[in-house]
Amino acid sequence: MSTRGGTLQAPAEVRPEPAEQAAGPSRLPLVVHILAIGTFLMGTTEFVAAGLLPEIAGDLDVSVARTGLMITVFAVGMIIGAPLMAMLTLRLPRRLTLMLALGVFAVGHVIVALGSDFTVILGARFLTAIATGAFWAVANVAATNAAGPAAGSRALGLVGAGAMLANVVGVPLGAFAGQLTGWRGPFWALAVLSAAAIVLIARTVTHDGPAQRTVSVRSELAALRSGRLWLVLAACATTTGGVLAAYSYISPLLIGRSEVQSGSVPLVLVGFGLGALAGSLVGGRLGDHRPHTVTILAPAGATLLLLAISLLAGYAVPTVILITLLGFFGLGANPVLMALAVRFAKQAPVLASALTVSAFNLGTAVGSWIAGLTLDSSLGTTGPAVVGTVIAALTLIPTLAIALLQRRRTAAAVA
Repeated sequence: MSTRGGTLQAPAEVRPEPAEQAAGPSRLPLVVHILAIGTFLMGTTEFVAAGLLPEIAGDLDVSVARTGLMITVFAVGMIIGAPLMAMLTLRLPRRLTLMLALGVFAVGHVIVALGSDFTVILGARFLTAIATGAFWAVANVAATNAAGPAAGSRALGLVGAGAMLANVVGVPLGAFAGQLTGWRGPFWALAVLSAAAIVLIARTVTHDGPAQRTVSVRSELAALRSGRLWLVLAACATTTGGVLAAYSYISPLLIGRSEVQSGSVPLVLVGFGLGALAGSLVGGRLGDHRPHTVTILAPAGATLLLLAISLLAGYAVPTVILITLLGFFGLGANPVLMALAVRFAKQAPVLASALTVSAFNLGTAVGSWIAGLTLDSSLGTTGPAVVGTVIAALTLIPTLAIALLQRRRTAAAVA
């Protein structure tokens, strides 16, 4: 199956989950690691502003609440930009699209680093988010192609791990650098690093093969008729929305309910990030052999952990342990869901990959918004965890439906 001038080696349409499925390569290609570096940079920029809000607000003479729009605007740009850019760059070679996205990403950071008008800075953040969406969507497909069908989920797990690592290293390091050099310093650093990444992409991403075909918007949109694709997108939104609904307000819970010292909160967040990093890698590896097992057990585990956090929030040590485990289970199914979306979209893998990016961000935005409303309710600081429990549990509806449909298709094929 070809896409954007290359051949996407997707799994067969009817594929069971045999334990004896051929093992993938022991090592993933270098290009997959390079793409993970790109997602690391983009994961860092999405949340680095959160650690610098007071400094940015003071320098630009804007309220901290309004400065938070730098994060909101980025999320909106990702929701809109990923599928939009997937369609606009449909006939461009993958390597060129990745390089252009990194170029726009670098320019956007230069504008922010030089900017003095808050409106212009917001516009640059939106532009950067659109470039991020384009890069992420194409990077997922490029990684899958490079790894081959037997290691597709593992490759996506590594690419996704780049973003998880950003929460563990990139965001804290960016906040620390901003304290030393001023808030503009991290944005300059991200601009330089993304420019260097262009060179790495140019050297490692191969040219599209000779089987280049003419693709059309109509043929890409035809993939949206797949009911299983929409089930995957629903699972993407709920699994991430449930976990991040609680995670977005974990600091008030830890300080106000668990009585964790404020200085220890970053360490707890690092624990969550390490759990998410491990979950993405393990989930991706297991997903190549047992995709439906992962997409059912991971959200089920996240639901139970969120429920436990809601009930045990008054106890510091159990809460910290539960939050770390939440990172592992809560985001472990993401690479597998992306791989399934690419599979179910057939001739439109890039659009499917872009839609998963939008679904993840949409779930995060909606889940965090609902969770924030509960802070002023009788639930107080445990409200976001309660909301996260409900949303995460909803993930089991589409993932169980996907597994059941696959079992029926396999039985029909055998018969």
